Amino acid sequence: MNVKSVEKLEKSMVALTIEASAEELEGAVQKAYQKQRGKISIPGFRKGHAPRKIIEAMYGSNIFYEDAINDLYPNLFAMAAEQEKLDTVAYPEVEVLEIGKDGFTFKATVAVRPEVKLGEYKGLTAPKEEVKVTEEDIDEEMKPYVQRAGQMVDVDREAKDGDTVTIDYEGFIGDKAFDGGKDTDFDLKLGSGTFIPGFEDQLVGTKAGDEKDVVVTFPEDYHAEDLAGKEATFKVKVHAVKERKDPVLDDEFAKDVSEFETLADFRADLGKKLTERRETKARHDFEEALLDQVTENMTVEIPDAMVEYRIQRMLEQYSQQITAQGIPFEQYLSMTGITVDMLREEAREGALRQVKTDLALGAIAEAEGIQITEEEINEECQKLADQFGMKAERVRQAVPEEELKRDLSNRKAANIIFDSAKVGKAPAKKAEKAEEGEEEKPAKKTAAKKTDKKAEEGEEKPAKKTTAKKTAKKAEEKPEE
Repeated sequence: MNVKSVEKLEKSMVALTIEASAEELEGAVQKAYQKQRGKISIPGFRKGHAPRKIIEAMYGSNIFYEDAINDLYPNLFAMAAEQEKLDTVAYPEVEVLEIGKDGFTFKATVAVRPEVKLGEYKGLTAPKEEVKVTEEDIDEEMKPYVQRAGQMVDVDREAKDGDTVTIDYEGFIGDKAFDGGKDTDFDLKLGSGTFIPGFEDQLVGTKAGDEKDVVVTFPEDYHAEDLAGKEATFKVKVHAVKERKDPVLDDEFAKDVSEFETLADFRADLGKKLTERRETKARHDFEEALLDQVTENMTVEIPDAMVEYRIQRMLEQYSQQITAQGIPFEQYLSMTGITVDMLREEAREGALRQVKTDLALGAIAEAEGIQITEEEINEECQKLADQFGMKAERVRQAVPEEELKRDLSNRKAANIIFDSAKVGKAPAKKAEKAEEGEEEKPAKKTAAKKTDKKAEEGEEKPAKKTTAKKTAKKAEEKPEE
């Protein structure tokens, strides 16, 4: 491998021209042949046993070039980037320039970590919500427990909105019953909107033992086309009217729904947990506001490819989460009507935000001379191991050390911001300051700078391999498979 040239481009992009030797290309071509030969049929040879020269003679000498290049160039690019000490932050775009018996030459254009000029990051102020929990708040926290402990009891009166009626019913169009329009001992909560409009309203006022014809018209957009827009009569018999009876809120209730012996202790625990949740949120919002100020104060030109890489990583993780729930990602997209492009646009703002935050924290770590010790790495591996039920050694193998160091370093940098900050009114943002000064001094007319808008998740080192943008021409005829 030989790096023929390194060209620095605008917006932290670098173009490497890399040359692979004839030996390197030959090894990759032979590997591609070994991988593909089982799929190629040649007259006179058993499938998978045709010599490479015979296949190349029939389909062209470049038949294996594309697979060979895609297998070879990622390692060559990684070696070149390390040799030139490039801190790459995205996948490279690759273009093959020359290929032949003497080897091949390709151009890899990649984004590198941009230079960050920090502004103020210590002694910042931001608002922080004061956490309060009232008795009314605790009442709201108790509602799910009350709901689960409540019971439905029969009542000897007319049904009203909110009651549940147990009914038999059968639906008719004219004098003919229709499929799916019949059920027995069905519990229907009046006012729930479970049935088509008008059905539940006509059962208000009925009592146990009543029989009633309920006349309704199916909506024009009803899912069953043979019923859409048609008038139907449901013959209904009411077996029971029930109302919900909530439990008495006393010590016995607390024992039934919690581990506490008294209602007072149960309420105190709910209040404590609610306070902790609100304090966590208030702290998170405070810290996010501080990070926003730090990124607002810094100057950096972010490569578009860096944001696109972060978006891609977010999509991959989202896909993994969906698949882990037992739903193939493509099926999920089809079911929801969502496209990958829609997800990309939705992720863009969060992606840019996280890229900015990562760049700022990295610059602070460098400015503060933050170092990560081997002991700290071991402690982090043990925490992750305990969290995921793994051995620490497995974590060390699965997570690159540089990634662990960067995460720990960023946390220390963030703590420098948080520990030096004060609670108070946030300073006006740049745009707001400009508006305030407009009356005194009009802004100069300049061309607006193009900026990326958006992102999410801490930035990671991109994987080595991507498919080449342009490769040698394929053989004119594809081999049989």
